[in-house]
Amino acid sequence: MATFVLVPGGWKGSWAYEAVVPLLEGAGHTVHALTLTGLRPDDDNATVATANLDTHADDVLRLLDRAHITSATLVGHSYAGMVIAAAADRADGRISRLVHLDAFVPRDGESWWSSANEYFREVIAAGAAGTGYAVRPPDGGDPRRRPHPLASFLQAIRLTGTPAQVLRREFVYCSGWEDRTPFAELRTRLQADPGWQVHDLPTGHDAMHEAPEAVAALLLGDRTADASPNS
Repeated sequence: MATFVLVPGGWKGSWAYEAVVPLLEGAGHTVHALTLTGLRPDDDNATVATANLDTHADDVLRLLDRAHITSATLVGHSYAGMVIAAAADRADGRISRLVHLDAFVPRDGESWWSSANEYFREVIAAGAAGTGYAVRPPDGGDPRRRPHPLASFLQAIRLTGTPAQVLRREFVYCSGWEDRTPFAELRTRLQADPGWQVHDLPTGHDAMHEAPEAVAALLLGDRTADASPNS
């Protein structure tokens, strides 16, 4: 049985995977859904202000240590693609599979900011104007979302090449929001890379809520859930 570590994207906590967790657990797997530092309800302003990408990678590594996990499937949604790449680089071979769920797949020296499109950079700039260190959630969406540490969006990742040694690397492209997605060029790049398996889902960005059964099926290796002819 697999051990899944589910990492949410910007502004979200472990609840982002609430519809997927029982499906994975029901199939007999162990599941850990994280809430990253600065996104927890009891985090104070100083915690939010100082949390960055390194902090969030350390959140994952502490879980691996605490739960004595030696073979993890890391799943990162959106911003958390940065987090799972950084964590895998430092995990000393404890990651067996990476799944970037409509998420960034960074190269050394890139950041969320440098990888995003102009639409999302404007969202971040406007959202951080109030405090200068926390980005308020975009309008609409789940009311449980919390201000996100700005530094985590800005910090450049440092990679040694270890994530490329993870044998199973997968990217899930959600094709239902073509007008705003920052991942179209990334999808093309990874489709041309034999080290990656690319899946398509015909959903919006928040696939875990729109189609939790399809997300779970992909994570469980059910290829019938994949709408892409290129995977």
